[in-house]
Amino acid sequence: MKRAILALEDGTYFVGYSFGAEGETTGEVVFNTSMTGYQEVLTDPSYRGQIVVMTYTQMGNYGINDEDLESDRVQVNGFVVKELSGVYSNWRAKKSLDQYLKEHGVVGIWGIDTRALVKRIRERGTVKGVISSVDLDPKSLVQKAKSSKDISELNLVEEVACKETYVWREGDWSLGKGYSQVDTEGPLIAVVDFGVKRNILRRLVSEGARVVVIPPYDTIKRVRELNPDGVLLSNGPGDPQRVVEGIRLVRTFLGEIPIMGICLGHQIIGLALGGRTYKLKFGHHGSNHPVKDLRTGRIEITAQNHNFAVDPDSLKDVEITHINLLDGTLEGFRHTKAPVYCVQYHPEASPGPHDSYSIFKEFVDMARRYVTR
Repeated sequence: MKRAILALEDGTYFVGYSFGAEGETTGEVVFNTSMTGYQEVLTDPSYRGQIVVMTYTQMGNYGINDEDLESDRVQVNGFVVKELSGVYSNWRAKKSLDQYLKEHGVVGIWGIDTRALVKRIRERGTVKGVISSVDLDPKSLVQKAKSSKDISELNLVEEVACKETYVWREGDWSLGKGYSQVDTEGPLIAVVDFGVKRNILRRLVSEGARVVVIPPYDTIKRVRELNPDGVLLSNGPGDPQRVVEGIRLVRTFLGEIPIMGICLGHQIIGLALGGRTYKLKFGHHGSNHPVKDLRTGRIEITAQNHNFAVDPDSLKDVEITHINLLDGTLEGFRHTKAPVYCVQYHPEASPGPHDSYSIFKEFVDMARRYVTR
């Protein structure tokens, strides 16, 4: 077993064992509270630029399969676990977690006290860090962590978004059949890809929408050419204030086309409406966050992955629809005069509970009522 070190910018460091690719990586260190779903976490584009710590003790025990992918590659900068399973067992598994990270050149570390690490992050807030299996000098690594770029300085959306427009027809997965291929005459939804998770696209298709995914540049021109019945702003990594074109897109089509936002898309809509975003102390990452729908009083357990939030007091002409029951932060709102609404959490889950799937039917139905074709 080869040694590795995780060092934080505050001088804290942890000695463990290397897995995945050998080498060195930097990133913003965040923790995820999901007990399962590490494959979906690894491939979620919203984690670009981040080193992810799993709080659940054992990872890798069910291996990696060819289906539970949220993008075409591993997106995290690094991966941290308490115990790496030496064996994997699942009827769909094709390879080990260790092999998967090796194939994608992603550095991991295991065998450290993840409880102490998470406690440190919760007390201090999100920190920059470095994992290395080649430089084992803690002082050197702490300095590298300090000098690495803050996530707000990086244009991470460009790294994860598609480069060309494409059509998506894949729907939900079912046992024995895999993912369905759906042809529909439903409303046309243009999804702006800031780092979209595949299950967002699958959910739209499964609710009867025709889905076209467009890159996050020249968006106003592309939307006008498509003339869709609705526009969805996807999730994605980094600081929403850097996504200037997304903000301009919302302002351009406000009141003209139904618009929905998820996670980063929610933040972009907030900024477009004149609101303010801010960075959370250590973010929300996991599959067990309770959110209250203020319209119905219903509590949903949600999947979340975000470091930024929208200040509800900075918004005008909106109805607050959802709040987080752990810290009271804004989780959803809708415009009072235009067909626009958004949620901060991930209603598509993957991983996570399906409590919020109805959000997609609500949007597709809205697009049907506001057909522009």
